[in-house]
Amino acid sequence: MAEQHNILVILGHPASDSLCAGMARAYAEGAQNAGAQLRFLEVGQLAFDAVLRAGYRGEQSLEPDLLAAREDITWAHHLVWVYPIWWGAMPALLKGFIDRVFLPGFAFRYRKGSSLWDRLLAGRSAELLVTMDSPPWYFRWVTRMPGHHQMKKAILEFCGIRPVRIHSFGPVRSASADRLAQWVDKARQLGQRQGMRAA
Repeated sequence: MAEQHNILVILGHPASDSLCAGMARAYAEGAQNAGAQLRFLEVGQLAFDAVLRAGYRGEQSLEPDLLAAREDITWAHHLVWVYPIWWGAMPALLKGFIDRVFLPGFAFRYRKGSSLWDRLLAGRSAELLVTMDSPPWYFRWVTRMPGHHQMKKAILEFCGIRPVRIHSFGPVRSASADRLAQWVDKARQLGQRQGMRAA
């Protein structure tokens, strides 16, 4: 009997009718059809303050939607993040979500008297489906992929989540309807492939 494989798809685009939304739903459909247990989290539909008001120095209670998001992340074996690149990195709303949820004691823990830390989300993997208006080669070689490095190295791997696979889609602005449909279908195929890993 196959081990249960829990996948959490996180839509980081604020709009529910965006290309990212279509890709996120297609990924979820593919994974679910392949036998994975799936949850879907739409950051743009959550009710929360996206500003970490006092950094790690003050107490800022988590809203119910963020508490539920934490439970989803804890439940998941594989996290799928679907979002656009705006100004070189993720949208502010998604960054605010991460600021509020990936706190010390949940995502990581600094060691007293040491520059090292504990990675509290270890044992999970992640996949990024990232859209952009610039060609992926330009994002890679000219701007040096700041958003990819931020998400993979500075956030997910810092918290112990690995491996992190990245799929870049672009340029969106000049893409034909057929090209956009191909990207949605590619997301579905990626979901199916991940869903079959535990089958």
